[in-house]
Amino acid sequence: MPGMNLVIVESPTKARTLGKYLGEEYNVEASYGHVRDLPEKRMGVVITSPENEDAPGWHFEPEYVQTGKQKGRMEEIRKLAEKSDRVYLATDPDREGEAIAWHVVMLLNSKIKGQNSNQIPNSNFKRIVFHEITESAVQEALSHPGQINMRLVEAQQARRVVDRLVGYKLSPLLWRKVRRGLSAGRVQSVAVRLVVEREREIAAFIPEEYWIIMVKLHNFQFSIFNVQLVEKNEEKLKITNGQEAGIAEQDLRKAEYTVDGVEKKDFRRSPPAPFTTSTLQQAAANRIGWSAKRTMQVAQALYEQGYITYHRTDSTNLAVEALRSAARFIGNEYGSEYALKIPRMYKTKSKLSQEAHEAIRPTKVDTVPDSQGLGLNRDEARLYEMVWKRFVACQMAETRGVSVRVSVSGKAGGAVYGLEAKGETISFEGWLRLYKSNSKFKDQNSSEVNGENEATVDERIPEVSEGEKLEFVDIKSEQKFTLPPARYSDASLIKTLEEKGIGRPSTYAPTLSTIQERQYVEKVEKRFHPTALGVAVNDFLADNFANIIDYGFTAKMEDELDAIAVGEREWQPVVGEFYEPFEKHLEQVSDTAQRVKVGVEETGNPCPKCTSAGSMPVGREIVRIGRYGKFLACSRYPECDYRANFVNKTGIKCPKCGGDVILRRTKSRKSFYGCSNYPKCDFASWTRPTPKASEMTDKLKGEVK
Repeated sequence: MPGMNLVIVESPTKARTLGKYLGEEYNVEASYGHVRDLPEKRMGVVITSPENEDAPGWHFEPEYVQTGKQKGRMEEIRKLAEKSDRVYLATDPDREGEAIAWHVVMLLNSKIKGQNSNQIPNSNFKRIVFHEITESAVQEALSHPGQINMRLVEAQQARRVVDRLVGYKLSPLLWRKVRRGLSAGRVQSVAVRLVVEREREIAAFIPEEYWIIMVKLHNFQFSIFNVQLVEKNEEKLKITNGQEAGIAEQDLRKAEYTVDGVEKKDFRRSPPAPFTTSTLQQAAANRIGWSAKRTMQVAQALYEQGYITYHRTDSTNLAVEALRSAARFIGNEYGSEYALKIPRMYKTKSKLSQEAHEAIRPTKVDTVPDSQGLGLNRDEARLYEMVWKRFVACQMAETRGVSVRVSVSGKAGGAVYGLEAKGETISFEGWLRLYKSNSKFKDQNSSEVNGENEATVDERIPEVSEGEKLEFVDIKSEQKFTLPPARYSDASLIKTLEEKGIGRPSTYAPTLSTIQERQYVEKVEKRFHPTALGVAVNDFLADNFANIIDYGFTAKMEDELDAIAVGEREWQPVVGEFYEPFEKHLEQVSDTAQRVKVGVEETGNPCPKCTSAGSMPVGREIVRIGRYGKFLACSRYPECDYRANFVNKTGIKCPKCGGDVILRRTKSRKSFYGCSNYPKCDFASWTRPTPKASEMTDKLKGEVK
């Protein structure tokens, strides 16, 4: 009978997809996300100390409130729940989803039965969990309903409370000691520390000169190949200046070359593991330049439409049926030699075996990316293709081939120079065949797995034999300098956070977004730079709250939250162990810490307003950071209230009109290079332009407008 069962999910998209697999006896409704949360304008956590007679230890009572926009929605759901025989809670299969389900029950029970309790009563509420929105997964979940996992709820609640305590206790101190309007966060502050420390490494870096010398040779068949200088008189050679390079080049031009040895080794190259949240974010950042936030938004859409499994996971596990489907597909599509007889399994790094999900994979391997009629937009299609190929590749045969190393000696006078060439020949493509058909995937093994932007490509080496004489063709010397460590990108910052055990799949994207929104860092050409404000806040926290931004301490807190999730710890003592020393130290720092002066960036110009006033003392034009980014102000503020837009000039002239190329931002605060004469001139570029650059993508035009 229609209307007898109610299914509650988070989003309308998920509700529509789920509705396709359920009969008329189910109503599927969306809660539109969280239905209760801590209040916005006050801490919302009642703290009871151990001195209180009623509290054996520290006790924390969250004061959840229903958000205004949810009240009408939940009233509609309440009316449906009253008419339903059973209410299924089908929120996402993680701590956040479990917490949403619990909050829904708390609201509906209090309204339906007049209760005001944080304990779930025996009722018609049932929890169903599935990691993909497919008919089989949904029906399986419905046939095995369960109860809300309070361990996961408490782990999420503990994280929320700890982060609220840090934010609401520490932020007012930052107001007094650094600048008004600032805020602090537990994981975000650690991310800022990484960016600041990397910037200081770059500033302290002293480049060292070195030279690379490549000699072009040919064998008796006139097959030409390059060898690189590596030794002199059997000792490793490092050329550090042009004079040394010149001497070596003179010798090598007249040297007699002989093949000293040819070393061949068979190699097998396995495919990378299927995607987890962090590796998907890293791959999307490296491959198509997406932020972590954008990647998760697109992945959310793919999950809710039923195309991929749940996208917040640190597991590389794969379901048995998914492995069987992959083997059948690969055998039919590419041939039996490309399919595995025994599925390839990947070891999951997650400590939470009870909470381990599957890796991110397509729900149906037969739904190939270039199929017509998938109904995906451009972004969804690009990300789905990445997920699909990564999953199929991980179950394909290894790439096989032969690596070759040729050692060559060049004798010139009394010196013997050692040179070498490296290359490889692929005898069986294996999983690489999947990427070879599309040129943009050729560097897949390096760019996705190692997080680099480009792959090392070894040239093909002709057949040569030991003792064979080679003839000189040409030589090339190239001056280089050692480079400082690269600034963090979305991909490398997420990778570092994960390696240090900081944050979890659901926190990477929000962390990176928050540190930009708070203007502690800014992104220029997809790399994070700390602002003067970010440096000041980081240094204040480092001097006064070292544990808050300590990598080990933050990772340990993540482990404690994980322990709550599996029932090894209770959440109240965990929060108490953090809060007691934090509160004492907070009082001490509040009394003793000195006010921090935020570094000031000057333009070098006098303040235009002070100058024009004549009789006033002349202030300096400085760069300040406000809610909406950088702006110009007078150093004598508030005596002088001069304000102007900040223009970040690059010193490059616009190739279209000759105006100044300046660093600008889109509405979503992404950096790009544009013309100072906009809108008369519409030149723009994602990367720092050269005088000849003159193209702008339609995508960039649309986002700027």
